[in-house]
Amino acid sequence: MEILRKYWLILCIVGSIGVFWIFSNGFNNSRPEEQPKEQQILEMNSRIEEDKEDTGETEAVKWIVDIKGEVRKPGVYEADADNRVGDLIEMAGGFTEDADEDFVNLAVKIHDEMMIHVPKKGDEDKLITEWSKEESESPLRINLASEEELTALSGIGPSKAAAIITYREENGPFNEVKDLLNVTGIGEKTLEKIEEEILVP
Repeated sequence: MEILRKYWLILCIVGSIGVFWIFSNGFNNSRPEEQPKEQQILEMNSRIEEDKEDTGETEAVKWIVDIKGEVRKPGVYEADADNRVGDLIEMAGGFTEDADEDFVNLAVKIHDEMMIHVPKKGDEDKLITEWSKEESESPLRINLASEEELTALSGIGPSKAAAIITYREENGPFNEVKDLLNVTGIGEKTLEKIEEEILVP
């Protein structure tokens, strides 16, 4: 009877060791399979956050421009704020054979609600009159003006013009006239002088 108890005790000990070994071995074997899944989830979440950030950073301002005259596809086009007349002419299919390309400044920066007219050969005088009138009477678009153009405004010297450019580069385009008060050197009196000479945005 005593011998049976010893055998039973030995069997219990051996069985417990076996069960512990199987459990430990099975647990350890499962870990390599679970770890890559966790890493994949973390990587996917990281990529999603990066995509959100990229989307916000690359969001661009869109402007509407009307192209008329001697282009292959006249019409209204949506363009980026940094486009120039040449880019819009290309969007419209390029010049027609009758277009007088010499009287179109392809380097001019576009602006919202702009109308680009490409003249037909023989209409040079009319085109020059229209462009000169537009340039002399139109308010200066503060978000597009160069430093040299800004100095033509009342009370704006080189230092204030440079401050406007710097503010624009660091904070983005002006949304309303009073935003100019945030520019170093521009106060209420200066703003009153230039308010009728500028266009915002």
